[in-house]
Amino acid sequence: MITPIIVAVFIFGYACIALEHGTKINKAPVALLMCAICWTLFSVGVNSGILTLGDGETVSSRMLHHLSETCEIIVFLMGAMTIVEIVDANGGFNFVKQRLQTTSKRTLMWRMAWMTFFLSAVLDNLTTSIVMIMVLRKLVQEREDRFLLAGLIVLAANAGGAFSPIGDVTTIMLWVRGMISTQGVLLQVFLPSVASLLIPCILLHFRFKGELPIIKEEANDADHNEFSQKERNIVFALGVGGLLFVPIFKMLTHLAPYVGILLVLGVLWTVVEVFLARKKNAHLMSTHRVTNMLQKIDMTTILFFLGILMTVATLQETGVLTAFGQWLNDTTNSNHYAITGVIGAASSIVDNVPLVAGCMGMYPIADAGALAVDGIFWQLLAYCAGVGGSMLIIGSAAGVVVMGLENISFGWYLKNISWLALAGYLAGIAVYAIQHPLLVSMGLIPA
Repeated sequence: MITPIIVAVFIFGYACIALEHGTKINKAPVALLMCAICWTLFSVGVNSGILTLGDGETVSSRMLHHLSETCEIIVFLMGAMTIVEIVDANGGFNFVKQRLQTTSKRTLMWRMAWMTFFLSAVLDNLTTSIVMIMVLRKLVQEREDRFLLAGLIVLAANAGGAFSPIGDVTTIMLWVRGMISTQGVLLQVFLPSVASLLIPCILLHFRFKGELPIIKEEANDADHNEFSQKERNIVFALGVGGLLFVPIFKMLTHLAPYVGILLVLGVLWTVVEVFLARKKNAHLMSTHRVTNMLQKIDMTTILFFLGILMTVATLQETGVLTAFGQWLNDTTNSNHYAITGVIGAASSIVDNVPLVAGCMGMYPIADAGALAVDGIFWQLLAYCAGVGGSMLIIGSAAGVVVMGLENISFGWYLKNISWLALAGYLAGIAVYAIQHPLLVSMGLIPA
């Protein structure tokens, strides 16, 4: 009886998370409640003899095992969020506006799409979307054009995050757990991600006509904090370059990714402190120290990840995920394109983090085949879970934040952007299906 109750709690909590915008209840406390209740029920089941553990193991030891894996992801995310916050607060992203400025609507569309795409691969899709929307407001005033470009930002941010091990929470999860490697995801998911954005860009190209009016620059525009241009460039290079260095650090040292992110954070933090100390400005020191920026870290998101990942761990312990994975295999005849395609479509309705976490629990890493490291299943999962969320505006963190910043309605996005996202999503899967046998025949990846 315990296992069905745990599943029922998970389904009810999952529904509350999916309906967050309707219920107005933040998903973080729901995830934490799910975690506490499910582990309590699991402990009751073990202590009463209904559920079993391995010889010599306790519920606490299993919790610590899963918590250590979860904390690797959480520490990495906190470090990455802090680095991005430091770069942004010190004017590091001012160059984005400078590179995008143009009077042609079509030129702006293409520049904004690909700038977002590549920035999202280095930062994360949520932060990139915020940065690009802030820039968009300074370049475009016409409502319809701005909405279309904002929708394109969502598509580009999610597509860019899918091919990078540090570009999306789901790819970070798969990378940290060893399901995908840096070189594997770059080689096999890059072209599908490009296709998922290229198709919508081509289709939108014909909707943009004419020139943009020149917007007068405001005197207090940009995030100046008395750092020189050289100092801003150094902060940007250390922050963004450091994020790019983390996968290299992992390959060179074989240490967990969070060690690399802490190294980069420590270097960047020290440099900013040195710059501030040289200013000899008490007000600047008090307002722009990294310790103040730490207060801006989105702890709600961090706690949500903690709750949902630990909740999924209980389903893994009860064997529910293994049984569900076997059912999916039997139903689809182990068609990994069908399984991941459905998961990607589902991620446009519900959060992709628990979906991917569930898959990681359902399917253990194999020594060879589709479930091996960088196998078809994990690569497609990285692509589908990342890009599939673009099909509805509530399906990704990027979509939700753009919805809030620009007041885009669910209906407008569904009518104008969702079909573009679907076309790109299917195009990316098709590109992967064509590309994979070619890479195998060239000997670049195992069969």
